[in-house]
Amino acid sequence: MPGSETAAATDQRFDVNLSILFTELPLLERPAAAAAAGFTAVELWWPWTHAPVPDQSELDALKKAIEGAGVHLVGLNFYAGQLPGPDRGALSIPGEESERFRANIDVAAAFAESLGCRALNALYGNRVEGLDPAVQDELALKNLALAARAADRIGAILLIETLNKPESPHYPLVSAPAAVEVVDRVNEATGLGNARFLMDLYHLSMNGEDLPSVIEQYTAKTGHVQIADNPGRGAPGTGSLPLEELIGGLRKAGYDGWIGLEYKPGDRPSAEAFDWLPAEARAAR
Repeated sequence: MPGSETAAATDQRFDVNLSILFTELPLLERPAAAAAAGFTAVELWWPWTHAPVPDQSELDALKKAIEGAGVHLVGLNFYAGQLPGPDRGALSIPGEESERFRANIDVAAAFAESLGCRALNALYGNRVEGLDPAVQDELALKNLALAARAADRIGAILLIETLNKPESPHYPLVSAPAAVEVVDRVNEATGLGNARFLMDLYHLSMNGEDLPSVIEQYTAKTGHVQIADNPGRGAPGTGSLPLEELIGGLRKAGYDGWIGLEYKPGDRPSAEAFDWLPAEARAAR
């Protein structure tokens, strides 16, 4: 983004993903670091990559750290295996991984509810070699319906995300239409209407999609947006994506929700990776 004045003029709400930024710090120190950088909202991947049901003491400690920092948790992933890493989701993988996802549903929803979080993200899961994709899709729909119902019980939405094929070659949802089709299937299956598209502009750009067209077609079905520049998945201005224009397009299309900063800080402390964003755009509710 070339100028802070235009960034501020977008009048959007930005939050920090603490699973990709401030990772040079222990988990429990990251909420306070985000607050010190001027942010009032954060989001998280499921922090316990090997524990869909962690000890209650760990959940309590993270809740205390978030509340103590005075930041709002606006988004939380369900258990999705090792992130970052090769797993890329669990809910469509038969056997132990799917069972771990189901065990996590109520735990994640209860944690989100305790912090007023109203968006839960469910990563689909890689294709399994030798297994009929239709079997995985059937399992995914059942598990996503369970997740949507749990989200509905706490007044939250369920997010379904597109990843990108170069980095996640076995992940099946690598286009906006593919993810939105799943959103529609889940809403039809549950009748709740609380499934939404997670529009990650970095992943979509890596897939070569026409981002203005995606914004025009799918903003109405979008529940959350995430950004990083491309190439490199760095901060806005480090690559070639016209993120200022794209965020403006989202605003014009009626999107007024959170925009998650899900980028790598590069060769510097995370606290120095926000110079593109004026202070008044960080402190939002």
